[in-house]
Amino acid sequence: MTITRRGALGLIGAAVLGPAGASAASQVRIGYQRSSTLLTLLKANGTLEAPFAAKGLSVSWNIFDNVIDAMNTSVIDVDPDVADAVPIFTQSAGAPITFYARELGSPSAEAIVVHADSPIRSIADLKGKKVAVHRGSGSHFILAAGLQRAGLSFKDITPAYLSPSDASAAFERGRVDAWSIWDPFLALIESKVATRTICDATGLSSYHRYYAATTAFVAAHPDLMEVLFAALAEQGAWVKAHPHEAAEKLAPIWGNMPTAVIETANSRRTYRVEPIDRSQLGDQQKIADVFYDAHLIPKRIDATDLKIWRPAGSRT
Repeated sequence: MTITRRGALGLIGAAVLGPAGASAASQVRIGYQRSSTLLTLLKANGTLEAPFAAKGLSVSWNIFDNVIDAMNTSVIDVDPDVADAVPIFTQSAGAPITFYARELGSPSAEAIVVHADSPIRSIADLKGKKVAVHRGSGSHFILAAGLQRAGLSFKDITPAYLSPSDASAAFERGRVDAWSIWDPFLALIESKVATRTICDATGLSSYHRYYAATTAFVAAHPDLMEVLFAALAEQGAWVKAHPHEAAEKLAPIWGNMPTAVIETANSRRTYRVEPIDRSQLGDQQKIADVFYDAHLIPKRIDATDLKIWRPAGSRT
């Protein structure tokens, strides 16, 4: 897929699927989104094609904006990596997915920003203001948790549920007072407009990113899960060891986004891929409880009650 500069932010608005969204038994459908840096690089490098082909499987890459619908309906086999808030929605919906990895937390990679000359100085100042946010994202949780910490709720603001591309335009033109957003969109808007961060995820969320696949795919291909996990871990280590080279590699893929912007975004991500330990999911429960209290999910859930696959060497 060729990405024009004009479409750099709008690109993720649709998914590119095979015929009728169907998957033949010989094809693995892998999903990704703009913030799926490691999966994007694996795609660009063709890392997975050979080991999957050795098992008689071709690879189909599919880009998404609305990852929750994709994950809930299993239209792909390997899901895009997602911010920590998204699994709460998939668990609430009873989606048949298994989590197989997470990226170590990067709380500065998502934030609530205002224009530098805005009178808004804190979360409390958002009362009565219009705030852009992508529904169901990790930034949705940051906004909800930040408001709760300030003694406010969504009833005290006017939320504008916008895609990152639409929110970027609205923020630039002053049509919203603040924007809760994640990288690389955060780094991009910081490069275009003088902004002030009134709150990032620090103290609210560790901002882990989670990697999942359909439970059926994990059960059918445990050997390929080992390949996928190892490839992600290796790619993550490479990005941190080669920040400028990684930015140059991503720039044309991300619509010729400036390499300096990409380096800024990548510097705020750990890209350290690790197995999921159920005992370390306390942050997830906090997100689930905040979302229930904010009426974003219909029932209370146990956020630790999810299917987990772990690589062979880490199993206990």
